[in-house]
Amino acid sequence: MELKKFLEDKGTESALIEVFKAIEDASKVVQSEVSRAGLGADIYGAKGSENIQGEEQQKLDVYADECFIKEFRACGQLAGLASEEQDDALQFDESLNGEYVIMIDPLDGSSNIDVNVAIGTIFAVYKRVSEKGSGLEEGDFLQAGKHQIAAGYVNYSVSTQLVFSTGSGTHIFTLDPNSGEYRLINENVKFPADGKVYSINEVNLDDFDDNLKRYAQICKDKRKADGKRMYTGRYIGSLVADFHRNILKGGIYVYPATVDSPKGKLRLLYECNPMSFLAVNAGGKGSDGTQDILEIEPTELHQRCPFYVGSPVMMDEALS
Repeated sequence: MELKKFLEDKGTESALIEVFKAIEDASKVVQSEVSRAGLGADIYGAKGSENIQGEEQQKLDVYADECFIKEFRACGQLAGLASEEQDDALQFDESLNGEYVIMIDPLDGSSNIDVNVAIGTIFAVYKRVSEKGSGLEEGDFLQAGKHQIAAGYVNYSVSTQLVFSTGSGTHIFTLDPNSGEYRLINENVKFPADGKVYSINEVNLDDFDDNLKRYAQICKDKRKADGKRMYTGRYIGSLVADFHRNILKGGIYVYPATVDSPKGKLRLLYECNPMSFLAVNAGGKGSDGTQDILEIEPTELHQRCPFYVGSPVMMDEALS
């Protein structure tokens, strides 16, 4: 089943279907550019600029950001956008009657571009809180994750897949290279209750707090009845790729606070909220280590936080 038909059958508002159409169209353009890497396409390497977080922007970071902004602006249903690559939120003056705003990480895992490892686009859609037709307000963007009406990601890898939820289940579509359409391959995907994988960058182990050090050791020591290890460590360094593996195979992903990043490193609005929304709608959990991610009231556009997400049994054990 194609994406538009699926959304219509689920009773999705026509305006939100248009937003998904914009995501679909922009992702195809980015996917096409990604697939040309190494064939003369000048997308490798750094752009020579930094985003507001002080991170060096890759050429494809900027390209993807521009692609999505172009499609979102033309969509007509979005009044504005906040992007990890933009200092401030953007207001689309020509679409101020639009009832939605969108948050986006245009290219998650961009440090993996040059080595051809999976990368992705993460998005979250909210109903605006300001009046339609008026200018946008800070409160339109600084909403708790529980107010998301849709969220998802595009995974550019062996195949290109769109994973999303509109609040009732999490679904996986694959881009068919022959038809150029996203087709349903897994409706209502569920995190396995217990997992096999823990995804933690253990090079930072000495910087973790004592509780997390203990949990990492538990993961390494835990055995099945036959003596084989219960868990295995897998860490790609691209949130989309690590999450995608874990939602299918079962596991937990942890990017904690460290000495160098006491507030965590991942962005609440562009990464933690949408991934937690997907996890919850797939039977998993998302937390900052002490509270549900979706309950956090954001105070700034590029706010960071520690992030734990994954299978419920592993999450309960980690948080305990």
